[in-house]
Amino acid sequence: MFAPILSILLASSVLATPTTSSPKIAGCSASKKTLSMPSGQTQLVVPNTTTPTFIGIGVGVQNYTCDSTGTFTNVGAVAELFDISCADESVYGALTDITSAIWQAAPKSVTTQDIIKTLSIIDPVFDTPFILGQHFFVTNPTTGVGLSPEWNFASASLAGHSDAFVIGAKVGDITSPTSPSDIDWLMLNKAEGDLASQIFRVETRGGQPPASCTPGSPEIEVKYVSQYWLFGGSFTH
Repeated sequence: MFAPILSILLASSVLATPTTSSPKIAGCSASKKTLSMPSGQTQLVVPNTTTPTFIGIGVGVQNYTCDSTGTFTNVGAVAELFDISCADESVYGALTDITSAIWQAAPKSVTTQDIIKTLSIIDPVFDTPFILGQHFFVTNPTTGVGLSPEWNFASASLAGHSDAFVIGAKVGDITSPTSPSDIDWLMLNKAEGDLASQIFRVETRGGQPPASCTPGSPEIEVKYVSQYWLFGGSFTH
């Protein structure tokens, strides 16, 4: 399905030239968008007291170490989030699929920013790479032990707002309904920060490690793409 598109994108100068555009927010309200969840599960529940404030596709890697039993253990993730709120909701799934296909096929020299820039070939909505911010892991702010996921827009779309971040605590988790190779879908509540009150990781693509490993082997990175829906918080478009 994506072969012709991939051939054009991977051969284009867009992927060969790093993007130099200044990050900016797309400026489209996400409040009328609707997040749909798989039926027959109760772990992920869309809030009815808040609306989406940011909807982004994350492009990045999941990080794993090999434990003493020969099994990979997740030790965090790093991703760049770009805004899809200006795109029609009906194409969100296709945009996620295409982004994943490009990212999985891309050589190491291609950055996540380059991937985002290529989407302008597919949809004029993305003529400018609307970077929301970054997703990474930090020390758990409550216990001081272990890692917690953070979404931080202070360095991109909400520059100048030091409180434009949220650290999440997982409250719901389901196996991806799309493929065993895709990481789980998650629901997280705010533990700290003003960016959002709830975060959902859905429509995941990739990110799962191999089934086994050799104890003592180096840490690995596994490419992934997912949609992130942020609800509530103190910021809007």
